[in-house]
Amino acid sequence: MLTHNIGYPRIGAERELKKIIESYWAGDIDKANLLETTKELRVKHWATQKEADIDLVPSNDFSLYDQVLDTTLLVGAIPERYRHLLHEENEKNQSYPIDTYFAMARGLQDDDHDIAAMEMTKWFNTNYHYIVPEFSVDQQFQFRSTKIFDEFKEAKSAGIKTKPTLIGPVSFLLLGKEKDGSEDFHRLDLLDELLPVYQEILNRLEQQGAEWIQIEEPFLALELEEHAQVAFQTAYQQLAEDRSELKLMLTTYFEGLGENTELACGLPVDGLHIDLVEAPDQLDSVLNKLDDSSKLSLGLIDGRNIWKVDFEKTADIVRKAAEAIGHDRLMIAPSSSLLHCPVDLNQETDVKALPTDIKRWMAFSNQKLEELSLLKKLVGDDLSKTERIKVKAQQAALADKRESALVHNSDVQERLENLDDDILHRNNPYSIRKKAQQEYVDLPDLFPSTTIGSFPQTKEVRQWRADYRKGKLSKEEYEQNIKEAIEELIRKQEEIGLDLLVHGEFERNDMVEYFGEQFAGFAFTRHGWVQSYGTRGVKPPIIYGDVHRPDPITVRWSSYAQSQTNKPVKGMLTGPVTILQWSFPRDDQPRSETVKQIALAIRDEVADLEEAGIQAIQIDEPAFREGLPLRRGNREHYLDWAVDAFRMASTVVEDKTQIHTHMCYSEFNDIIEHIARLDADVISMETSRSQMELLDAFVEFNYPNEIGPGVYDIHSPRVPSTAEMTELLEKAVDVLPPDQLWVNPDCGLKTRGWEETLPSLKNMVAAARHMRDNILETI
Repeated sequence: MLTHNIGYPRIGAERELKKIIESYWAGDIDKANLLETTKELRVKHWATQKEADIDLVPSNDFSLYDQVLDTTLLVGAIPERYRHLLHEENEKNQSYPIDTYFAMARGLQDDDHDIAAMEMTKWFNTNYHYIVPEFSVDQQFQFRSTKIFDEFKEAKSAGIKTKPTLIGPVSFLLLGKEKDGSEDFHRLDLLDELLPVYQEILNRLEQQGAEWIQIEEPFLALELEEHAQVAFQTAYQQLAEDRSELKLMLTTYFEGLGENTELACGLPVDGLHIDLVEAPDQLDSVLNKLDDSSKLSLGLIDGRNIWKVDFEKTADIVRKAAEAIGHDRLMIAPSSSLLHCPVDLNQETDVKALPTDIKRWMAFSNQKLEELSLLKKLVGDDLSKTERIKVKAQQAALADKRESALVHNSDVQERLENLDDDILHRNNPYSIRKKAQQEYVDLPDLFPSTTIGSFPQTKEVRQWRADYRKGKLSKEEYEQNIKEAIEELIRKQEEIGLDLLVHGEFERNDMVEYFGEQFAGFAFTRHGWVQSYGTRGVKPPIIYGDVHRPDPITVRWSSYAQSQTNKPVKGMLTGPVTILQWSFPRDDQPRSETVKQIALAIRDEVADLEEAGIQAIQIDEPAFREGLPLRRGNREHYLDWAVDAFRMASTVVEDKTQIHTHMCYSEFNDIIEHIARLDADVISMETSRSQMELLDAFVEFNYPNEIGPGVYDIHSPRVPSTAEMTELLEKAVDVLPPDQLWVNPDCGLKTRGWEETLPSLKNMVAAARHMRDNILETI
């Protein structure tokens, strides 16, 4: 029985990847240095996995930005607007067109270029973002990158024969979007054009000596229309031709195969990986339908959460599968890539942040690899004395967790038991609230402008927090610095001409981690970084017990900001669903119970903000869509408790107080009625990269409340012009009434620099005023 890993965190234990790439973007290192230092990081990661006794270590799971974008480059699906960049790099004999690659991810604006980035969206139901491939009816595919081959060769030179990973052809096409406007064209129509390139990739890897290829088809865990089912059969029948020794591991995750079980089990591949953490009930049906010659990979170690595995329970699953098909046909692995987990728990030595009693219940990526090795030996009755002690200690720790007073709080439980339905409703419907808000909140009647909340977190601001945490800066000094930053930001926003201001969130390290640090029932880490997109990392807090809010969190800073201006200042909170989704949640109770506890904590904060005179309060829910189950049949239950959680958090205010929410990188078409049920007075969202495409759902549904479609792509270093943003607003006015529209960026500005932010916001306000003046002239 072999062990294998689906993918390793590319970010680095010390966020080395972020630092290397951002140094390249800043011009501090050249391309040769970039390639050499990232190679060193890859070799280090391969060695770590090999030392953990993983039999099949993956390669090509490492990426400079995103694995979907890697595949787009690999097969040459490069949109027309970037091809002159590719030509420029080819003329310089660049075998790996890195600058074209980064331009596709981030856009490019310099003296010679002004090119928008490709669209970005969530990777299934995770907080990882991928770059969306663009397909046209006349799309052609050809090699544009040798990355997958180069990395296999690098690992081989380091003494490690890896298992290359590759997004499968059907999922790759389904991850993309059609961009030529033809109603008759579907991206799966391109499969016949794409498959020869995949066949060539497999042939070349086989020539290099690869034995196993991990070919990832996560769409097999979703409902599939008939043409997609046919596409899978077509693709794998063709890929099976002319293959001799090379073995394909068809890899699925994040859900069960469900009605696709027979399809997946019948494809001509050599192995099938299934996720038994998210979908443990699928094992029996897969065992019954699996081809007699195929291996089965059991995804048993949670690739998306940080709790230790229950060895006894998991070993029983392996023994059951072994009894059905034999040990020699089994492989064991994490449920999915460990991309979604921090690297190494051993780095966490700050017991104030992560108490020892809680830390002993946890496992990060390196520890999960050790669990995998121990599980193999446990099932094979091959544990050493020391290893038996480790397994026994882990089981004891999990038993202690189930009964721990750290986990359970009777006051929180009693409050939940006494809730009634009144907590889910505002006093009056939106039509009445809007009139009260127009009198209370001083805003323009048309196209009011605002931002999503955060402003640039400069190196100086981050240093304040680090020095305060280390005791190098006193509490008084730190708070005075924050006050001065808020006051300066208020002046900047007034000068720009924004209508609804924010305090900037300079005191916050992260929109979720900050709240986790203030809530009871949460622990947090110093090194628990997880990649969100590109070089952007987050440190998800850890929900280990019942949640409540001991003290007010944001009231002081919002009130101080409001005291510095006559314009309204928006209070900024993170919503309960997003706090749940962007944390590592408890595994001992349903998420629907945990989110209620968080919602009540946020409700208390909302009430305190209103009492302090804050006229508008934004409760961000960018992860609302992210929590949606992949299978449509499971969604209604989630949507019910997710909507209830938002309403529970927000309905405490009077009619005159304006409730905002923000959602980004989400498709709304199939959940728009539930978005409406949130009953937020204003919803803002990302729409600039999709050219206002997301508004279609709101138009078709006749969404009644106010909408802020993003006109400024903050994930790109470009400075969009007034004309560019005006054009987007004109698209919005074509389909929505002007008095329903707000003007705002796509998302928070934390990761941008001031040199980009100030001119972009000035252009945005100019666009809002232009629209306001033009509309008024026509009335």
